[in-house]
Amino acid sequence: MLGSIDAYVVRSTLLSFLIVLISLTGVIWVTQALRGIDLMTAQGQTVLVFLGITGLAIPVLALIIAPLAILLAVTHTLNRLATDSEIIVMNAAGLSPWRFLRPFMYSTVIVACLISFLAVFLAPECLRALRRWHTEIGADVLANVLQPGQFIRLDKLVLRVQERRPGGVLVGVFIDDQRNPAERINITAQNGVVQKTDKGSFLVLSDGNLQRFQADKKDPLIVAFKSYAFDMSQFSQAPQTYNYNARERFISELISPPKDDQVAQRSLGQFRAELHDRLLAGLYPFVFVILAFAFLGPPRTTRQGRNFAISMLILVVLVVRIGGYACSTIAVSQPAAIAVQYAMLLAVAALSGWMIVKGVIVDPPANIVGQITRLWARLPRFGRR
Repeated sequence: MLGSIDAYVVRSTLLSFLIVLISLTGVIWVTQALRGIDLMTAQGQTVLVFLGITGLAIPVLALIIAPLAILLAVTHTLNRLATDSEIIVMNAAGLSPWRFLRPFMYSTVIVACLISFLAVFLAPECLRALRRWHTEIGADVLANVLQPGQFIRLDKLVLRVQERRPGGVLVGVFIDDQRNPAERINITAQNGVVQKTDKGSFLVLSDGNLQRFQADKKDPLIVAFKSYAFDMSQFSQAPQTYNYNARERFISELISPPKDDQVAQRSLGQFRAELHDRLLAGLYPFVFVILAFAFLGPPRTTRQGRNFAISMLILVVLVVRIGGYACSTIAVSQPAAIAVQYAMLLAVAALSGWMIVKGVIVDPPANIVGQITRLWARLPRFGRR
């Protein structure tokens, strides 16, 4: 059972984590989603399709943002505890640094489990669904080839629409079908909507006329209809198999790719780098939290500034994260970079643990502070001159 202090810290940290994660993910998702607005405008897809496709990127964004979100949450919690002098009170009451670190590690375990779930299952599954969805839309002739006001020839079929409206509604549809040598069919309709069923893809026309010209007859057969389904299945064939890249593979496929998988055999380096990226995804939150505690966890008086420690923490985190990305990139061609990345995280965690044990307080060097103070004291003189 958690004590009152542990429960208080865990609740504050996780609440801050959720706020940061949802806010940053939402902002980045909106900026990315705006790039796909052409799904509704140019290709005539519905709002649900647009939201479904863009929403599949949310787990991937959350996977990238979550380690930084827990870092910001722990930093905010420690800073608030220090501002209220609660860290000093807990230290005076005999609470050791490791005991004080424990509730933050509880929160980190929860976040690491979430990140591991995203990295191992949800993110690749969403990327797979995104690949399938994009492929199906790309294979849809009516969504990609058919442009308003233009005659489009598909083998022996000619199509033209006057206007494309939201929701996939086609206005002023004309079809000239010469695929059957024994007859020629001309169809005009006021409206048309694409519908996909288990039997295929159909262009459902409404309020139109069908003219059938048969080779052995002089006069055409004219039929007026309220609704007519024109089969478009042969022009909307999506591939039955998909070549998933390394980011879209499950971790079992990364550990042991099939021998007959040509994509995997050509990209063994990418599969190896992606595998270790997935494994390291759950470790970064622990490293970041220990770093934050080492820089901001020691007790300070209200007169001791924390700005320098926060600035140094941000700098170190940036170096660690950029170094991790660099190692992941190099690992595609140089497997030794993987060991370098593990060693870097282990060294940072060990150094942070040493700082916690020794009670190291990160403050700016005294000589630099003295020089800045003297420089600041001279500024009013120059102002008077």
